[in-house]
Amino acid sequence: MPSCQQAMEAARAAVNGGIAVLEIVRSTPGVFEVLQALANEYPTKAFGVGTVLTAEDAKTAIKAGAKFLMSPATVNDILDDVRDTDVLYMPGVMTPTEIYSAHNAGAKIVKIYPVSALGGVRYISAIRKPFSHIPMVASQGITIDSVGDYIAQGAISVVLSDAIFDKEAMSQNNFDAVNRLATSAALQGKTAVERKKR
Repeated sequence: MPSCQQAMEAARAAVNGGIAVLEIVRSTPGVFEVLQALANEYPTKAFGVGTVLTAEDAKTAIKAGAKFLMSPATVNDILDDVRDTDVLYMPGVMTPTEIYSAHNAGAKIVKIYPVSALGGVRYISAIRKPFSHIPMVASQGITIDSVGDYIAQGAISVVLSDAIFDKEAMSQNNFDAVNRLATSAALQGKTAVERKKR
């Protein structure tokens, strides 16, 4: 059974493994307390809350120290509330119309979700062509080994929740495994970004 303490230990393992930007999913027990504790413990890292669906949760997350918010869809109330703040809101989008509409409504970055169900790397490659001016984060079903492919095809970042916080490792409270997965993911990400710059 997931707990607030388990979430803290897993997050520490990921951050200590090299993850500098960490999303804490809204369904995490004690999500806002976990966020606040991590933000205080690691002030140079960027913590945010994912699966935020209401403006009220967004405001609570921001008060707890969230630097960014993510949703599986575009929530206009959240987009409006963060417009003049330093908090980054990444709404979830799927279709070309959703991508274009979210960007025109003020989203600086959009989250392509659920990317693996849409075709994965091939979808990112195709959708970047008409929307090369819109920064995109790929989310859902991404493996650590595919990070480089997503970055090479135009994603500015990827969400690796399930890949780093492996179900088996989490069920056994195996935070060493989480740390190893995070280290591998951070290395893959760094390598992919360096390769893209060349």
